[in-house]
Amino acid sequence: MPPNLPTELLRTFVAIVDAGTLQKATERIFLTQSALSLQIKRLEDLLQTQLFLREGRRLTLAPAGVTLLGFARKILEMNEQAVSAVTAGAFAGPVRVGMVQDMTDSLLTGVLASYAQIHPQAQLHARIAGTAELLDLLTADRLDVVAGFGPAGDPNGVLTVPVCWMGNPELLSADVLPLVVLETPCRFREAALAALDRIGRPHRIVVETPNLSSLRAAVRAGLGLTCRAMAFDPLPPLPQGVLPPLAPVSVVLAHRPNPSESIASLIGLVSQAISAQGAGDDDGEEDEPRANAA
Repeated sequence: MPPNLPTELLRTFVAIVDAGTLQKATERIFLTQSALSLQIKRLEDLLQTQLFLREGRRLTLAPAGVTLLGFARKILEMNEQAVSAVTAGAFAGPVRVGMVQDMTDSLLTGVLASYAQIHPQAQLHARIAGTAELLDLLTADRLDVVAGFGPAGDPNGVLTVPVCWMGNPELLSADVLPLVVLETPCRFREAALAALDRIGRPHRIVVETPNLSSLRAAVRAGLGLTCRAMAFDPLPPLPQGVLPPLAPVSVVLAHRPNPSESIASLIGLVSQAISAQGAGDDDGEEDEPRANAA
């Protein structure tokens, strides 16, 4: 009788291949390097062959490992499909979703609540960060769905929205324009500074914060001006044409390849919410808003 190959060992094997090193693989499946090594040894003992060759700290596949990899991916995919089919989608989790600060009001309170009603047994893990960080986590298989912002024309963009200046119009008469910005990296911060530098308009940063709610509070208090996109932000816009125009942004929705039924359900809800948010505002959507705004 051939040996049975436990799915947890195959999952570890695929994670190490995709990560390239044991250390990076620990970030994907949250096991120690020693635990990963033991699992691979157990898999090699079951198959009675070597799966990896060591090149310093990097692991490369042995010929048997190359052969196994395609089968391992198919087995894991079939396992997920079987569970989903037998449980009629009732087994749904954990699902890991990442979003930028601007979207927390619409997604956390609306989409995730709807998802929990559809999949009451689901486990939801939410991560709030900038788009660049979230996409890195998606690539590292630490998130399943990401909603953020990118440049207009982004291949993962589902909506393109304009960006506008916001704040108290009385501040426009200042000799040196006061600005409220998020900490770097932030797409809107970079856009605002570049636009003002382009026309030679003097400016200074009066408030710098990693938190979007603090930025909004400072703008409402009349401390300075900022730029955002309207669809996800309640700040008052300035009249058009007073300050230099800003390039639009894309609302990005990215997800892991071959999503399960539960993840596909969440993707659909997020897409609907983004479309509704964009349709509800003439200016469109807001951008990634935070210290790590992408």
